[in-house]
Amino acid sequence: MEKNNHKPEQAVFMNMCMVCNGNQVLALDKVNSSYTGTTFPGGHVEPGESFADAVIREIYEETGLRIRNPEFRGIFHWYRGGVHQIGLMYRACEYEGELKASEEGNVYWISREDYEKKELAAGMRQVLEMMDQDGLTEYFEGRER
Repeated sequence: MEKNNHKPEQAVFMNMCMVCNGNQVLALDKVNSSYTGTTFPGGHVEPGESFADAVIREIYEETGLRIRNPEFRGIFHWYRGGVHQIGLMYRACEYEGELKASEEGNVYWISREDYEKKELAAGMRQVLEMMDQDGLTEYFEGRER
């Protein structure tokens, strides 16, 4: 019997969600130094948390909106410092609550057309493509970030 020499890889799980309101999307202008530009809200999955619960929590923390029925759209992943960074992408069109900014940055509704004209954060062009695809998609950025 052949011995399996694969060693487990370190991974960090994150999420991001395009929240829709008719022809508008919810934009987040990130203000931290590690990831800047216009993006969608999201964040890290906490230990013991399901992926769906994590995206609902993160969107609430960053926007004040509680999304319902987030639809999984795909995976965007890359390596940083030898650690596999795995972003789970969602889209949600059902929500409740009052929109408010957080320490992550300002949040606001913007037309999809105007969103695409903004200075987008790294990888957001690929995320937008993923949101528009029928069926699940994967984007792998094969270089260190």
